[in-house]
Amino acid sequence: MSEHRHIIAILRGITPQETIAVCEALIEAGITMIEVPLNSPDALTSIALASSALSQRARIGAGTVLSKKQVRAVAEAGGTFIVSPDTNKAVIEETVEVGLGSYPGVFSPTDAFRAIRAGATGLKFFPAEVLGPKGIKAMKAVLPPEMPVYAVGGAAPNNFAELFAAGCTGFGLGSYLYKPGTEAEAVAERARAAVAAYDAGKTA
Repeated sequence: MSEHRHIIAILRGITPQETIAVCEALIEAGITMIEVPLNSPDALTSIALASSALSQRARIGAGTVLSKKQVRAVAEAGGTFIVSPDTNKAVIEETVEVGLGSYPGVFSPTDAFRAIRAGATGLKFFPAEVLGPKGIKAMKAVLPPEMPVYAVGGAAPNNFAELFAAGCTGFGLGSYLYKPGTEAEAVAERARAAVAAYDAGKTA
């Protein structure tokens, strides 16, 4: 599988019946990191379906993961990464223990270093619209340069360039790409716009 773009599609509210079509649309557009938040209907079924059908072409993971038990359930469903809304040391350590990627939510340098010490793969700056490019840039200045950071909450193609300039590695896109009931073709159209903006920003 080729190198993944650092764009995580967040499919909050998706149902198992929609999952494959929407994931296919994202992959065709060039987004191959796909998160199903656990507060979606029957999320583990969606993760298992997507992982089984698409694991050769995409990384399928879970979001809104709050406990070690949930981490294990995601691993059993075939997920390959965990995104959590907070810096929960137990969740990060369990994620690393079972061999999955860990992307915890951070909002401060204290959160960020706690996450790094616990073994995080990357950091989710959330909510990015509150931190803003200035806040992200200030935090990036003190973080290990090799640690990937993702802006989540307010990231969209029209501000990718600004967020790249602040030091972001990539983005998590939720309602911009998908809201419950969004048709796969509409998801594909938005995903293509996001990929074009990402590629343009990456090479700028």
